[in-house]
Amino acid sequence: MLGRNRSAILLLALVTTLSLSGAAHGQARSNKALLTLTKLSEEFEGLTKRISPAVVRIIATGYSPTGAGATALLGKQRSTGSGVVLDPNGFIVTNAHVVEGARRTQVVLTHRGPARSGKPSILTPRGRIVGAQIVGIDRETDLAVLRVQETNVPFLSLGDSDEIKKGQVVLAFGSPLGLENSVSMGVVSAVARQLRPEDPMIYVQTDAPINPGNSGGPLVDTKGHVVGINTLIFSQSGGSEGIGFSAPSNIVKNIYQQLKEYGRVRRGQIGADLQTVTPLMAEALGLQSQGRVIVSNVEPHGAADNAGLRVGDVIHALDGKNMENGRQFEVNLYRRAVGDYVLLEIQRGTVQKTIKIEVTERPDDPGRFSEMVTPERNLVPRLGLLCLDLDDTIRRMLPRLRIKSGAVIANRTNLFYEGDQFQPGDVIHSLNNQAVTSVADLKDIVSGLRTYDAVVAQIERLGEFMYVSFELE
Repeated sequence: MLGRNRSAILLLALVTTLSLSGAAHGQARSNKALLTLTKLSEEFEGLTKRISPAVVRIIATGYSPTGAGATALLGKQRSTGSGVVLDPNGFIVTNAHVVEGARRTQVVLTHRGPARSGKPSILTPRGRIVGAQIVGIDRETDLAVLRVQETNVPFLSLGDSDEIKKGQVVLAFGSPLGLENSVSMGVVSAVARQLRPEDPMIYVQTDAPINPGNSGGPLVDTKGHVVGINTLIFSQSGGSEGIGFSAPSNIVKNIYQQLKEYGRVRRGQIGADLQTVTPLMAEALGLQSQGRVIVSNVEPHGAADNAGLRVGDVIHALDGKNMENGRQFEVNLYRRAVGDYVLLEIQRGTVQKTIKIEVTERPDDPGRFSEMVTPERNLVPRLGLLCLDLDDTIRRMLPRLRIKSGAVIANRTNLFYEGDQFQPGDVIHSLNNQAVTSVADLKDIVSGLRTYDAVVAQIERLGEFMYVSFELE
């Protein structure tokens, strides 16, 4: 317990120590210390009161196997998480893992009743439960956007996560273990923690107590700005051990805006590969500056090539920020949206230049198919899939195909498939041993199946065949 609350204890101890260091010199100094602590407490109370109405509890209901082996059955499961409203028109950010697989999603909004005179009750009314629509999910960052059909909803603004500092005081809001609208306090332990080597996704590490159910709730600075979305914890016990991770607000902002506008995330690139300049590389290439980034490959006719970037260029800064290694470059580029421009400060031999390069969409991003479909034309309702015919245009976007016909999955409207059973870009070639050469074929075959029939689809993914099996609902 001491470890979990150490931030609060240390902060209060610090304030008390600073204020009481001269307590022996008189009662006046002691009174000043009490006033300082009281003021600090009032500031946190006011901040919590302002933040809490925009924090919601999320209830996700779905189906999962119960039991084991041959006796396993599908049973209804209900899980909870947290979210934060970022738009008064009801747009909410949470974690993808909170709602992924849900057949029904609901949101508990904070109660907003008329103001009453007199002393308020310490027991606040329960919030309203309303239905929520999943606007979009991004598994790569574990973020999702929901929407409730409400207006004038209390909301918060995203802050600048580049401005947060190690040791800064933060508050974590959410519904840990289902305890609606709780708040805990801690400090920022690290500002850019990578959980896997070379992973462009980074996290804000905090020791603010975060437990199951906090996922999707906001990490807030003392100004009331959302600087992160609480995502995961490292724990040996299953509870908080002071090692929690939040998706930084600058990445959240990019993902939120894209999911809100397009329903998916378009990944950016500049058409160049980069490496860290090692001491050995610097010596062999005659580079005076070490710890920088060198361009190892430029894609012909890509954005970087068209802008004038060349193999061997040494990159010193990206948008004014010094680049110390290739990983840092990828992390900073990761949160740039397609259509943005970046300014690279480079050195070519003895010449220093600034190059402006457009961020373009990754050519291999399967999510791009979702912009080519509409529910009216492309939906296979009983499968919950939006599909496209594998014509010449689509074929050019899917290299290495072994069978040149089928139905291409553009997106999933239902999220009850387990794991990666169906993914955008998969090509369905057969269903229960019946050939699928078009979306029309797929619809015809499905129309002949009954509820709870066993279904096996043969799909092709990145040049490899595999089977996907499930029970038709």
